[in-house]
Amino acid sequence: MAKVCWPYFDPEYENFSNRINPPRVSVDNDSCHDCTLIKFDSINKPGILLEVVQILTDLDFIITKAYISSDGGWFMDVFHVTDQQGKKITDSKTIDFIEKTLGPKGQSTEGVNCWQGKRVGVHSIGDHTAIELIGRDRPGLLSEISAVLASLQFNVIAAEVWTHNRRIACVLYVNDATNQAMDDSKRLSIMEEQLNHILRGCEDDEKVARTSFTMGFTHMDRRLHQMLFADRDYESVGLTTTDVDCPPSFRPKIRIERIVEKGYSVVSVRCKDRAKLMFDIVCTLTDMEYVVFHATISSEGQYASQEYFIRHMDGCTLDTEGEKERVIKCIEAAIQRRVSEGVSLELCAKDRVGLLSEVTRILRENGLRVSRAGVSTVGEKGLNVFYVRDASGNPVDMKIIEALHKEIGQIMMVNVKRVPGYVKAPAETRGWAKTSFFFGNLLERFLT
Repeated sequence: MAKVCWPYFDPEYENFSNRINPPRVSVDNDSCHDCTLIKFDSINKPGILLEVVQILTDLDFIITKAYISSDGGWFMDVFHVTDQQGKKITDSKTIDFIEKTLGPKGQSTEGVNCWQGKRVGVHSIGDHTAIELIGRDRPGLLSEISAVLASLQFNVIAAEVWTHNRRIACVLYVNDATNQAMDDSKRLSIMEEQLNHILRGCEDDEKVARTSFTMGFTHMDRRLHQMLFADRDYESVGLTTTDVDCPPSFRPKIRIERIVEKGYSVVSVRCKDRAKLMFDIVCTLTDMEYVVFHATISSEGQYASQEYFIRHMDGCTLDTEGEKERVIKCIEAAIQRRVSEGVSLELCAKDRVGLLSEVTRILRENGLRVSRAGVSTVGEKGLNVFYVRDASGNPVDMKIIEALHKEIGQIMMVNVKRVPGYVKAPAETRGWAKTSFFFGNLLERFLT
C-alpha cells in the first residue's frame, strides 16, 4: 500500500494556530449572477470539511458547485450556493449567521452547539429525551412505535425516520405533558421494553433491533447515517424500491482510481442531483475514517458529478478490490437512504400528545407505507411530512391519496405533492423538488 502519514494535531497547538491565523469567511453576491459564493479558509484539522458542509446543509442551501483543497496545513474551499428557490442568499441575518458560525467565534465548542440545525425540527423546545431506534422495516411499524409513545403519554416534538434495504432507523425527541425530559427510570424501562418488542417482532435477538436513550442534542441526519452504517445496511441483500424503479442510467455511478505519484485514491460519483447529496457522501467518507484532501463538485441539469481525492486516516490509499467495493457500496447506500420518490404528504395541526400516532394510524389503515418521515414543532404547531408508497413498496394510487385528503383534511392542513421521479422537473419547480422537509407556505396558511 502507498502510505502517507496524516499529520498529528495537538489540541493546544491548534487553538494557538487559530488565534494567530483565525478562520476567514466571506459571502460574495457579486462574482456570479445566479448564485452566492461562500469562501472559507482556516487551519486544517480532521473533520473540518464535514463541519462546514453540515452548516450549509442545515441552512437548506443548494450546493451547485464546490472546490475543496486541504493538502498541507491550510483548508481552503469555495461553495456556490442558492436557496431552495434557486435564488442568491441575500437575507442579512442568514449572512451574519454564516459569518459568525464559520468565523473565529464559531470554531469554539460553544459556537458549534449554537448551530440552528436539525435538533428539534428547526427550534429547541424545552428539555427532551432522544430515542434512537433501528430494526427491520415492515408496513405499519412507524404507527406501532408512535402508538406506544402515545399510550405512555410521551409527546413527539421532533423526529426523522429513514428506511433503506428493509431496515428502519429513527431518531425521536420526546417529552412529557410538562414539556420536560423523562427521568423516571421505570417509565423509560417500560418504553424500551415495549419498543424493542415491536421492533424485534418474533425474533428475540438483540442484533435484530435496538433502542437507546440520550438526554442531549444530536444532529439527526448525521446520526441516522451513523446508525445505518453501523447496522451495515449497505450489505443487505435484495433490491430496494429505489433499485426496482430506478432505470440503470439513473443509478449512482461510482468509480475509484489511484493516483500513484500523488498518493491519493480518487472517488468519482455521478448520479441524479438532489439536496444534501454532498453532505451524505462526505458524512459517509468521514464515518469510514477517510480524509478528503481535494474535491470538486458540480451540477449539470439533473445530474451531479462529485470527485474526492482521499486517503485513510492512517495515510493509506485504497489498493485492494475489497476496499474499493466496500467504499462504493457505502457511498451508494448513503445516496439512496434519502431518496424518496412518489408522493409526499405535508401535514400541519395543533401539537398534542398522540398526534403522530393518529396520523400514522390513518396512513396504515389506508394501506400506505412510510418510506421516510420528518416531524418538527414550531410553537404550538406540529409539522409532519411523510413520503409514502403502498404496502408493497409500489407507487400509490392517487385515488387513495384523494380519499385520505378528504378524511384528514377536516382536522389539519394537508398539502399533497408528487415528488419528482426520473423526469426532469421544469425550471421553475426545481428548487422545490430538491427540498428535504420543506413546508413552503403551509405553516403560514395554518397560522393565518
